[in-house]
Amino acid sequence: MKSTALTETHIALGAKMVPFAGYNMPVSYEGVNVEHETVRKAVGVFDVSHMGEFLIEGPKALELIQKVSSNDATKLTVGKAQYSCMPNETGGVVDDLIIYGVKEETYLLVVNASNIEKDWNHISKYNESIGAAMKNISDDYSLLAIQGPKAVEAMQSLSSIDLSEIKFYNFVVGDFAGINHVIISATGYTGSGGFEIYCKNSEVQQVWDKVLEAGSDFGIKPIGLAARDTLRLEMGYCLYGNDIDDTTSPLEAGLGWITKFTKDFVNSEALAAQKEAGVARKLIAFELQERGIPRQGYAIVDADGNEIGKVTSGTMSPSLSKGIGLGYVPKEHSQVDTEIYIQIRKAQVKASIVKLPFYKG
Repeated sequence: MKSTALTETHIALGAKMVPFAGYNMPVSYEGVNVEHETVRKAVGVFDVSHMGEFLIEGPKALELIQKVSSNDATKLTVGKAQYSCMPNETGGVVDDLIIYGVKEETYLLVVNASNIEKDWNHISKYNESIGAAMKNISDDYSLLAIQGPKAVEAMQSLSSIDLSEIKFYNFVVGDFAGINHVIISATGYTGSGGFEIYCKNSEVQQVWDKVLEAGSDFGIKPIGLAARDTLRLEMGYCLYGNDIDDTTSPLEAGLGWITKFTKDFVNSEALAAQKEAGVARKLIAFELQERGIPRQGYAIVDADGNEIGKVTSGTMSPSLSKGIGLGYVPKEHSQVDTEIYIQIRKAQVKASIVKLPFYKG
């Protein structure tokens, strides 16, 4: 099992550690509800250094990215980030990712930890005929997510850059916590604002310590992966392996907004045909109307008791104090306000389909 550069620090802080995507990762420190509320109301810091990073460079870099990703990377000027996905050849998704326009002809791809090798092989296969320069820097870089409404105020003393000026899905390369050439990115997976900080493994301990020190007056706490999951689910953000995978189309998953048919990309013809014909199933969001906690794999049933789908992600929402979840159902059952039931052990618990996000802030 791999460790991040901060694994010993998490253990010293009393974190509960679990294996995740091949890494020894902190799942919680004080408990999911406390940590969740810290991010919603103040500021928290996550170690997400298990994520993968690839550099794609050179005159052929954009051509390769346009081929393997669904979004239009020509819009990626220097200093901008873009959410995208990599379709496979059979209608599903290899991975979702964020692509950064670092400088002219240089792009940083940030991919899910569990998919690093798979993604690398997939991109490499298409690069054989294109010839961009590719570098896997996943093992050399660390990533901290500083998230919450007080993130800007709490972190401003650590940088000469005006953090409030960095717009959503934009980034700067500059000084942070005494380190130069750090990527400060106004991205995140929580829906409560903040930054993601990319630095070298040798620098991350200093950054972590200074972040906790600077944030101490603002109630900062280290946050584990359990709260990361409840936070992202309240926003309806897809988690690879749960809500999207090699069998789910980006259109079924509600990711049509990052699927641009103005260019040719992997499986774009088939996906365009699917868009034209309409999808047969859709990823829906639901809230339980009665007590219960929906979990991944639970059956979704209609009013007549027929199974129509499966829960892909589910939890007790700390912000809403009710069960929430995502799952795929046939299109005819996907309308907002439709009444459905979640099979929780022997009980069929009433739920209704709702619009995302669950948490409105």
